[in-house]
Amino acid sequence: MTGGFRKAVFFVLLVGIAVAGYQYMIKPANKHLFEAKERVQAQFDKLDEFERATAAAEGLTKQLEQLQEAITFFESKLPPTSEIHKVLEQVTVIAQKQGLKPKTIRTLKKKDNSGYIEQPLQMGLVGNFNSFYSFLLELEKLPRIMKIRELKLKKLLKEDEGQIEAEFIVSIFFQNKTS
Repeated sequence: MTGGFRKAVFFVLLVGIAVAGYQYMIKPANKHLFEAKERVQAQFDKLDEFERATAAAEGLTKQLEQLQEAITFFESKLPPTSEIHKVLEQVTVIAQKQGLKPKTIRTLKKKDNSGYIEQPLQMGLVGNFNSFYSFLLELEKLPRIMKIRELKLKKLLKEDEGQIEAEFIVSIFFQNKTS
């Protein structure tokens, strides 16, 4: 064998070992590395998704707390049903304090809703318009949720200037203990 032939065989052998090493070792290792990188990236994507979901859940938790505070606030404005006589007494005292004469006070049919009870009262008052206006302002200051509807004002005789007759329905709201 000549020196040139040996060098050629040696060179072919080295190239063959390099090709075989690339085919059987480096290429599978690169494929495995690529798959591992894809798995890691998928996990990072899931982690990002979980972080967004966690941030959204924290936002929802904060909103839920705010709604719970609002419910508590409005429930504090609703007295229990057993206090209906106290509220009626307060309304009557305010009317008398303003110099209004009660003409009629009649309870109407109670409306039972899912979270509260509405007790409408039909009232008739006679007196000075300014006193009636003051009555409405005082009624508004009560720490209760109330609604006035069907308000009718009639002017009395001409010799009694400023005297009116007021007919209205005031609804008082109470807690519904069954909810």
